[in-house]
Amino acid sequence: MQRALEWAQQALWLTSPNPRVGCVITRPDGTVLGEGHTQRAGGPHAEIMALRDAQQRGHPVQGATAWVTLEPCAHQGRTGPCCDALAAAGIGRVVAAMTDPNPQVAGQGLQRLAAAGVQVSTLDPSSEMARQARELNIGFFSRMERGLPWTRMKVATSLDGQSALANGQSQWITSPEARQDGHAWRARACALLTGIGTVLEDDPLFTVRGMTVPRQPHLVVVDSRLDLPLSARLLKTLGEGDQARQIWLYTATTDHADKRRSLEQMGVSVIDMPGAGGKVDLAGLLRDLARREINELHVEAGFKLNGSLIREGLVDEWLVYLAPQLLGPGQGLAHLPVLSNLSEAIRLGFHAVDRMGPDVRLLLRRA
Repeated sequence: MQRALEWAQQALWLTSPNPRVGCVITRPDGTVLGEGHTQRAGGPHAEIMALRDAQQRGHPVQGATAWVTLEPCAHQGRTGPCCDALAAAGIGRVVAAMTDPNPQVAGQGLQRLAAAGVQVSTLDPSSEMARQARELNIGFFSRMERGLPWTRMKVATSLDGQSALANGQSQWITSPEARQDGHAWRARACALLTGIGTVLEDDPLFTVRGMTVPRQPHLVVVDSRLDLPLSARLLKTLGEGDQARQIWLYTATTDHADKRRSLEQMGVSVIDMPGAGGKVDLAGLLRDLARREINELHVEAGFKLNGSLIREGLVDEWLVYLAPQLLGPGQGLAHLPVLSNLSEAIRLGFHAVDRMGPDVRLLLRRA
């Protein structure tokens, strides 16, 4: 199963919106017959790749054990049911790290395998390998169980918590090593989210750079008043086709019909999501992104939008790069209300702490 998890890890940047799954097929003595991981959406799943690998190696799989990091699917989606393929191949036993939270599967894959005479089992949900399997697909589980993407907020700050100087200058607070690591986190996300303030201030591309990736994450722009310039550089990153990069712009205004039409002609999806006070309904935005099959949402925004997301309880995880600098008064990582009592603080817990060059990377979740 550990080897299957390593295969699933190789699919980290590839499978969106499908889960990252690895499969290893072995003889009873542990000899590996075939292995593989899920391919791009519409391509073969991990079980099919492992069966093909075994066939290419000339290894029969009758009576073998398939170790899979997620329950084999039981529904006809972009591909056929993997549980049926395993049974048809003569697999004698299937061990899954965990059941699939997708309501279209949710135990049915294991039930169909058992009905076909295959021995089935799952790991103890509290085991370390089951935990690793869930962490690999934390966004997929979030979308299936909560109807929301797993929202990760990335910020780079000085030791005294400033994400930019008072004049807005922020490039660069952290080291090249931290910035490159940030691109790797971008790459694993289904979509990146930013606000119009960041777009107007920096005119960013918001792409993954410095590494070869099989796809660029989709882009979400929160733009209440439809202020996005038609000359913005990020508009040049649009792709073509169902799996190519999409840009979804969420707005709260019905004004600027001509600009809306121009953006839509360029390929941008302009989505009305009005909320209170002329702002975008951020909770509604997240629910809509889940319907668009977004598992992991990576937020890189200014301190105002960061504050709004945090205040509304919409952030699941914080990815904080802490540089050993003191900047003095500036822009904090989020605009939050003044508290009158320490008991009102948002309590977080350290999930992981790592060094990135001279900086420290903190991964935090609500306590």
